[in-house]
Amino acid sequence: MQIPYLNVGEDINYAFLRKEDVLYLFFEASNGVTDWKRNFDFPAKPYKRMGKTLWFAHSGFVNAWKKLEPHLAPLIHDRRIHQIVATGYSHGAAIAVLCHEYIWYARADLRTRLKSYGFGCPRVLWGLLPPSVARRWSSFSVIRNLDDLVTHLPPACFGYRHVGTVIEIGARGTYSMIDAHRPENIAAELFAYQNSSIKTALASGSSEVKTNSLSPPRSAISR
Repeated sequence: MQIPYLNVGEDINYAFLRKEDVLYLFFEASNGVTDWKRNFDFPAKPYKRMGKTLWFAHSGFVNAWKKLEPHLAPLIHDRRIHQIVATGYSHGAAIAVLCHEYIWYARADLRTRLKSYGFGCPRVLWGLLPPSVARRWSSFSVIRNLDDLVTHLPPACFGYRHVGTVIEIGARGTYSMIDAHRPENIAAELFAYQNSSIKTALASGSSEVKTNSLSPPRSAISR
C-alpha cells in the first residue's frame, strides 16, 4: 500500500490514513539537506513550561514538529477519531516522539488507545524527566537494531535519553553502524524478532500468540 507523503516545507513530510475511527500517522526519514542540518541542531531547548513542569528537547526536532503541528492538529482533534497510531523512521521517528506527546496531552480520551513506534529513532529528550512527563510515552516503542548509530545519537553523555520502551532487535556485530540503520535491515531483524517471540510463546504453552505484536521483552528498558 502506497500512501503519498505531504510536504509542509523545509523537507518535513508526513502522511496519514483514516480507517473508520482509527487515524494512522506516518513521518518520513531524512529526505534532504535541511533535514540533515536539523539532525545536527541538537542543543537542548525548553519544550514546555506548565506551572512547575519544564522539560527539554532536541531543538532541531522541536522546530520541525512546530512547523508540522498546525497541519496535524485538525486530524488529531477530530472527535470521530477513537484511536491513533503514529509511526516514524529515523528523523521521522524523532517527530513521532513529539507528536505522541502532543496527542497524549491534547486527547486525554485517547491515552489508552494511543500507540506509537519509532524505528531507528534518535534520542530526542534531554535531562532527567519528571515522572509525570516520562509517563506520557508509556505506549511509545523505540525499535533499535542494536548497532544502529542513529539510535545512539545525540550521545547519552550530552544528557540525551530515549523515552518509552526500547525494544532491541538483532545482534551486535551483524551490521556496521550505518547498515544497521537501513530500513531493509531493521525490517529483517524485526521479522526475526517477532518469529522468535512466537516460538517462545508456543514453547511455553501459551494459548495466545499474536503474530503482529510488538510487545517488548521483560528486559526492555527506557534509556
